[in-house]
Amino acid sequence: MEQHARYCVGIDLGTTHCVLSYVDMQQENPQVTVMPVPQMTAPGTVESLSQLGSFVYQPHEHEMSPSARILPWSEEPQALVGAIARNLGSKTPIRLIASAKSWLCHGGVNRREAFLPAGSPEEVSKLSPLRASELYLEHLQQAWNHQFPQYPLAEQDVTITIPASFDPAARDLTAEAAKNVGLHQRTLLEEPQAALYSWIDVNGDSWRDNVTIGDTVLVVDIGGGTTDLSLVEVKESDGNLILERVAVGEHILLGGDNMDLALAYRLKMKLAQEGKDLQPWQIQAITHACRDAKEALLNDAELTAVPIVVPSRSSKLFGSTLKTELTQEEVRQTLVDGFFPQVGIHEHPQQRARGALTQMGLPYAQDAGITRHIAAFLTKQAGVISEPASTMPFGGIPGLEDNTAPAFIQPSAILLNGGVLKSDLLAERLLETVNRWLTDAGTNPARKLTGINLDLAVAQGAAYYGVVRQGSGVRIRGGLASAYYVGIESSMPAIPGMAPPLEAMCVAPFGMEEGASVTMDQQEFGLVIGQPVHFQFFGSTVRRDDPAGTHLDSWSTDELQELPEIQVTLPVTEGRKEGQIVPVTLATHVTEIGTLYLEAIARDNGQKWHVEFDVREG
Repeated sequence: MEQHARYCVGIDLGTTHCVLSYVDMQQENPQVTVMPVPQMTAPGTVESLSQLGSFVYQPHEHEMSPSARILPWSEEPQALVGAIARNLGSKTPIRLIASAKSWLCHGGVNRREAFLPAGSPEEVSKLSPLRASELYLEHLQQAWNHQFPQYPLAEQDVTITIPASFDPAARDLTAEAAKNVGLHQRTLLEEPQAALYSWIDVNGDSWRDNVTIGDTVLVVDIGGGTTDLSLVEVKESDGNLILERVAVGEHILLGGDNMDLALAYRLKMKLAQEGKDLQPWQIQAITHACRDAKEALLNDAELTAVPIVVPSRSSKLFGSTLKTELTQEEVRQTLVDGFFPQVGIHEHPQQRARGALTQMGLPYAQDAGITRHIAAFLTKQAGVISEPASTMPFGGIPGLEDNTAPAFIQPSAILLNGGVLKSDLLAERLLETVNRWLTDAGTNPARKLTGINLDLAVAQGAAYYGVVRQGSGVRIRGGLASAYYVGIESSMPAIPGMAPPLEAMCVAPFGMEEGASVTMDQQEFGLVIGQPVHFQFFGSTVRRDDPAGTHLDSWSTDELQELPEIQVTLPVTEGRKEGQIVPVTLATHVTEIGTLYLEAIARDNGQKWHVEFDVREG
């Protein structure tokens, strides 16, 4: 009989915060528990908090004495992580690493290269996005091992959450970060699913009273760095209610970080009208102050303003310390109307023309209107889900003869998650906007599913998922959130000035489950070994019916999204020579932890190459 670990542990590896939850499987009635994480909050001060800030601070060599850096498990911590990093970084932002998770999924950079903090001076030591992620996991692991020395985290069943929209490269890098710190028994879980698992756990058996067969649940998860959208359908199997994740949105770098920056620029304009110009580093610094002020103003309607102190490197800069304030009205105008505009279902994100040259920063969403992104998601998915209207309702607005209103998925329930939506003001505006679309379409408003802790639910749901994997509880069916395709150069005569057209073949169908494999031996390809080559991959959240091996010679930009190109030199195996073109067939495997591998298999002797879907950059 298989021996299970004592603890099922869930880790929310978030953009701005990390959380660790666990379930003791030896308890008679196992409950999900959040573990307070000891961390420095100031030099020489350690506190246990429910969240570990996803920040690393690179102090100047004389900035802190060794005696001020002591943690309960170490007198020489490798890095300053958590609350102290955020606090010190708000004063000296050039030494602060933030948004490592967003960099981890940025295909335009080498995520193994040490370049964070981005744009900081040479004297500031640098870390890679991968290494920063490892440091957060190391801190959580050391905190766990300090509290449970007899049950090391490396020996427990660990589930780590990721955005549903993470591509295979970002998924694999997350899994690798965990492996590099010794967490080998790890599984990846999509964050919106984790939030829904938490809702199921919190509601117990009564969750079935809140949803019915045919319901479509829209999960909206707005965290510090990303907006993650998923649709989950309630179905029936053998007389029981089951849940199936049927769609996910695109990867949208839009969240609380963008809101803090928007408020900082609003203050910059206010100060400019007073004749006071801010330097870029000062804007970075007041962005952190705006985060705290935003949370205070959104959670207390009685509060009219919060003072903001703008740091200066010299008191002579302005004659005295510069002060301003962020008002309740400024927060409401900037955040409610700017990020949650009351738009129609037909109003989708605007893409402006890009400049030829751009700074190598994060690829943030160009349109800040989260409600426009939700409208686009629901409209796009309506065109591809082929369920009957009774189980997946969508349609134009009845009563219009030309039916010009776009079809859209009409959710019957909404689950909100993420720190941003702790604000009743923002949550109510989002629900109000979606329900207006439904009312205009002649449908009942969506029910709000309640009961979860918006800061902690992802980690709590991940711990509960560990219990589900051991055979208890309710499982959400999912599999791959996208179909994946590999680009294939067409064979055609050379034409001056024209590259051979690219075709695409499906190598992993939508919904392919963990542990599943598919072989595509109906078609043979030539694989170049021993020389630098590049692979082009594509993902699609809308081509749900393509089986593995489906060949496309054309597609629209809405159907397939290009993923970062992967450059690699495949090894020369025994009996082969450099530059040889080996006839191969392809096979794909989704690992038990949720990462995707593409394999090329030689026709003549079965030799195998892992085509680098797992992105070994550089």
